[in-house]
Amino acid sequence: MGFQRGGRYSLDAFRHEALGEVTSTNTECLARARLGDPGNLWVTAARQSAGRGRRGRSWASESGNLYASLLLIDPAPPERLGSLPLAVSLAVHATLRSVLPMAAEAVEIKWPNDVLIGRKKSCGILLESEALSDGRRAVVIGIGINIGHRPDDAPYGVTSLQEQGCHISPDELFPHLYREMAQVLAAWDEGRAVSSITERWRNAACGIGGQIRVNLPDRSIDGRFAGIDDQGLLILDTGHASMAIAAGDVFFL
Repeated sequence: MGFQRGGRYSLDAFRHEALGEVTSTNTECLARARLGDPGNLWVTAARQSAGRGRRGRSWASESGNLYASLLLIDPAPPERLGSLPLAVSLAVHATLRSVLPMAAEAVEIKWPNDVLIGRKKSCGILLESEALSDGRRAVVIGIGINIGHRPDDAPYGVTSLQEQGCHISPDELFPHLYREMAQVLAAWDEGRAVSSITERWRNAACGIGGQIRVNLPDRSIDGRFAGIDDQGLLILDTGHASMAIAAGDVFFL
């Protein structure tokens, strides 16, 4: 899908502010939203002093990686926001494929939006939402991509772009993300095009048909990853029944 000049998610509809050290780019975007920012604002930072991941986990934020957040205001009605994480993962997936050498390992997506290289995590994605006092809803898409650094204590395999033979700076990588995100958001069409997004996601996914463990807040469930439904929920075949799961941590068995 091409861009329409002046469209909501055309390239010229976005702004970018590059900062030095911040607590987190997500926090910075939410602060701007509370002050009335109209959205479509990218904030990047050289370093984060208090980066965070899903479920309140800390996120290592040394200089040399890409730390970026995109502020959107009322990007879709609440009932259509559930597919946004899938769209975001497609943008990051396309970004990495655009810069990695041909010899790099396969780039795939692990549900819901972990982008893996050779089945190893390459980045962190955190979406946060807040109802603003003026009635608008702010949605922030936070993305940290391992370029030269990666966590040493992760409970899963991790990698970096440099380990995959891609020697690129954050400033060189960001324009790829900027363009791919605009393209995917335009294709997502405020959540109206969820069927095409889920189909693209399935084509980029890893582990469909294989055995997985899903860690939920109160228990863990093993089963076969049967794919995702048209709303992006994970379908787990336990052998006794099929379950639709909205949130959880997935591990391959």
